[in-house]
Amino acid sequence: MASKYVFSRERMKDFYEHPEKYYVKPFRIFANLYFVGNKDVGSYLLDTEEGLILIDTTYPTSQAQMIEAIWEAGFSPKNIQYIVHTHGHFDHIGTTAFLKSLSGAKTFLGEGDAKMFAERPELMLAEDAGPAHVEVFSPDVILQDGDEIRLGSTTIRVIATPGHTMGVLTFLILLEENGEKHLAGLCGGIGINTLCRDFQERYQVPEYRKYFVSSMQKIKNLPVDLVLGNHTGQNHTMEKRAAMGQNPDGTNPFVVPGEWKQMIEGAIEQYETMLREETDGTDQEQTEL
Repeated sequence: MASKYVFSRERMKDFYEHPEKYYVKPFRIFANLYFVGNKDVGSYLLDTEEGLILIDTTYPTSQAQMIEAIWEAGFSPKNIQYIVHTHGHFDHIGTTAFLKSLSGAKTFLGEGDAKMFAERPELMLAEDAGPAHVEVFSPDVILQDGDEIRLGSTTIRVIATPGHTMGVLTFLILLEENGEKHLAGLCGGIGINTLCRDFQERYQVPEYRKYFVSSMQKIKNLPVDLVLGNHTGQNHTMEKRAAMGQNPDGTNPFVVPGEWKQMIEGAIEQYETMLREETDGTDQEQTEL
């Protein structure tokens, strides 16, 4: 029996066979930050005075949806200057090569995952994309802990948080509109699917477990009050979008002080629960015969 913490390939199959089912009309979150992802994977657009920054590019079968979302948000994909990645799994870099060919944008990737692309490309998990082709790219800029990405007046602070992969990055972005300021945070990898026993036995990456908790501890007390989701379930993107539509003049539902720490602590707790379940054997899925 497989671990219940491994992503279901049947679930993934629906994403790559029917990407249109997961399309989300793009929307502005706050200031110059827009959501252009889908119902499962977060992708974010920053509109700067010198062009666009795109964070993550979702599934390889989502090319048309990404282009449509950027256009619907009011921008041209050809104006993308930088494509920045939270980590190197196929569901976050799937459309990058295509968008780079269209826009000429510079691509950014964490040092650990640049090494993964070169030495262990199987860890991109491209096989989980089924028949969809995942085109690997060579990053133009390799990011390390403490780096800053600047375009116009927008700055993204980079924090290395290995664990989900060795190149996971957390991004901090200070946003301001009409004198109101919020610190947006995007943790590139709180998922524990790559930390579970089945994954570890298959790919032999003990270093993931070695770094995960310390990475989460490193960032959990950051003064983030606007949480972005690497996957939409992490920060309840769709529910917040619905609340925004129901009360457009009310308090921004994406601004939730304390949510960041709660999310990060929840990831640590889930990981520790998984370890206990591995010990007592309750981490396995129960299948009906």
